[in-house]
Amino acid sequence: MAKPTAADILVDTLLDWEVDTIFGIPGDGINGIMESLRTRQDDIRFIQVRHEEAAALAACAYAKWTGRLGVCIATSGPGGIHLLNGLYDAKLDGQPVLAITGLQFHDLLQTFTQQDVELDKLFADVAQYNARIMGGNHVENTVALACRTALAYRAVSHVSIPVDLQSAEVDTGRRSKRNVAGHASDTMAYSAQLPSDAQLARAASILNGGKKTAILAGRGAIGAEKNLSAIAERLGAPIIKPLLGKGALPDDSPYSTGGIGLLGTKPSQEALEECDTLLIAGSSFPYIEFYPEPDQARAVQIDLDPQKIGLRYDVEAGLVGNTADVIDALLPRLDYREDRSFIEKAQAGMEAWEELMAERATRRDKPMKPQVVAHELNKLLRNDAIIAVDSGTITTWAARYLKMRGDMKFSCSGTLATMACSLPYAIAAGVAYPERQVICFIGDGGLAMLLGELATCVKYDLDVKIIVIKNDTLGQIKWEQMVFLGNPEYACDLQPIDFAAVARGFGFKAFSVDDPADCASVLDEALSAKGPALVEAVVDPHEPPMPPKATIRQAAHLAKALAKGTPARGKIALTVASDTVREVI
Repeated sequence: MAKPTAADILVDTLLDWEVDTIFGIPGDGINGIMESLRTRQDDIRFIQVRHEEAAALAACAYAKWTGRLGVCIATSGPGGIHLLNGLYDAKLDGQPVLAITGLQFHDLLQTFTQQDVELDKLFADVAQYNARIMGGNHVENTVALACRTALAYRAVSHVSIPVDLQSAEVDTGRRSKRNVAGHASDTMAYSAQLPSDAQLARAASILNGGKKTAILAGRGAIGAEKNLSAIAERLGAPIIKPLLGKGALPDDSPYSTGGIGLLGTKPSQEALEECDTLLIAGSSFPYIEFYPEPDQARAVQIDLDPQKIGLRYDVEAGLVGNTADVIDALLPRLDYREDRSFIEKAQAGMEAWEELMAERATRRDKPMKPQVVAHELNKLLRNDAIIAVDSGTITTWAARYLKMRGDMKFSCSGTLATMACSLPYAIAAGVAYPERQVICFIGDGGLAMLLGELATCVKYDLDVKIIVIKNDTLGQIKWEQMVFLGNPEYACDLQPIDFAAVARGFGFKAFSVDDPADCASVLDEALSAKGPALVEAVVDPHEPPMPPKATIRQAAHLAKALAKGTPARGKIALTVASDTVREVI
């Protein structure tokens, strides 16, 4: 009987850790592993993508959507290098991902041979666990520990193995004396940590002492909907949802004030500006300028990671543990707040905000507004939809108009905010949940970056619907140049691409729409089509992603940018003025 190869042991160890899917591209630096995957293809799926960056982004998304370990693989040298952007997405959003890379022949490393890149050194910053496999009897130990570390710390792990070792048969009798056979375990233990009674009592005292409590609920609060609603009801507190926490609570909840930040809502911003107590639940929302002013509010924070306690705001009580469990332990200690004026003000604010959003989204003038597309798409989303959103102005339209309900899932590149993430995210969703509605909501700048992944959708007949907002510009950067810095827009306009024609070339069903009157019907036809489909929605390039509360400084910067010679400044001024007048009215 043939002895197993090092690659066989690697793949078998992945199976022991219940890995069922790997995203990647074959290459000569991983041919030994590819052969082992071929012989085990009934047990573990290999999803071939068209760029290694997409493999890593898909692995990150697979972890987000399923809660399982996401795995990607790339060949030596450039293949491994291409993984890095997606791996940083996983690192910064706290997702368990294992990257497997090849190295060149073990006895030619560091001799300037072909693709001689020491990927373990390159990955030192991104990976919590990072190992170069030194021989066949080293494989099980390192791969098992890599899986355990990624899952335990919600982090990136990386193992790299020379190509010649992959196909070499492993003689278990040649292991070192201390490397006792069978000592590695595939049992995963999860912490059931809860705060002490003293910590809970301190947190309760702070929250009970407030009159205006706001709750900031991030991705760590996903799955804790009932618990969040219960504590919001007890404290009369509005729940503000940073983007990664959009799925923590339905958007029609009486406690939700929607998002926060430049893409947030006015009631959310006002709740944080006026609160005297703050509960941060599973969030490390990075934009510190949107938190309450220092010393304004007494704060309590819940997080699984002790390192994140007090990261963004000075908290007086840190509760380490799962959001749902900690809230359950905290609730019996909290008094019912009779004064409901704070939550009632937020609710009234949300009614006015939604009226404003609806007015902007139901305009029938041309050029079509991007809000119209998001608004009409929202009506067609099923209660089990999985929504992958890209980075840019597209994120604002998704945050404000795509409403979470039922069993929907929502995600994006939250902390890294990389462009081009949403198509690999949607691919991962389509692979994991082929029976569910999967939406990729993306801008033209992002889609152009990983356009080749349309082929992945067709190759695996993924029921992914791509809605591309086409304004032929890098909209977010354009508005940041003007509104944040007071500079004229420069180098943001894009060479137009006929995405519908390109998509048809890949084998997609493709549609185009530029008239608000046709938007709903075109979206409905595309979402009703079987298999991958794309809608190119051509929209007004001068429509700004208005902040929830525009400041005098932002207005002054915009005026300065227009005066200094921003292209199309007349159209921009007219559009902004129109939006402002409508808001006032």
